Amino acid sequence: MNISARLGGSSDTLKVDLDTAGNQKSLSLPPKPSGGGAAVNGGEMLLLALATCYYNDLYREAVRRNLQIDRVEVTVNGVFGGEGEPAQHISYGVRITADRHGEADIDDLIRHVDRVAEIHNTLRQGISVSLEPLRH
Repeated sequence: MNISARLGGSSDTLKVDLDTAGNQKSLSLPPKPSGGGAAVNGGEMLLLALATCYYNDLYREAVRRNLQIDRVEVTVNGVFGGEGEPAQHISYGVRITADRHGEADIDDLIRHVDRVAEIHNTLRQGISVSLEPLRH
């Protein structure tokens, strides 16, 4: 499955175009009040990617297990150093409300999703990131 993301715009308008196997979506990001760029940073978006992946995968795997989830909250935290330095520590937690199921079923779901969450596994295993020239 091919996924792409594109961010572009001017100092007052930023647009994000996302494409997953031909399924296209658009988002808007607020610009910085001054100086250009986005009001959100890449570290925040990385943590959001982890939260979103785990959140979506919880629902996907719950359906596969015939579990009904009523509410999910995923919190991701990270510590970043200076410019150019990678995160030193990323951790996350999840709170699930599922009144119709026992705690053991939900705990097993939480552990299972931790093992299969694709973005988490990408960071855990590492992947090369390369710069490719764009056409002007």
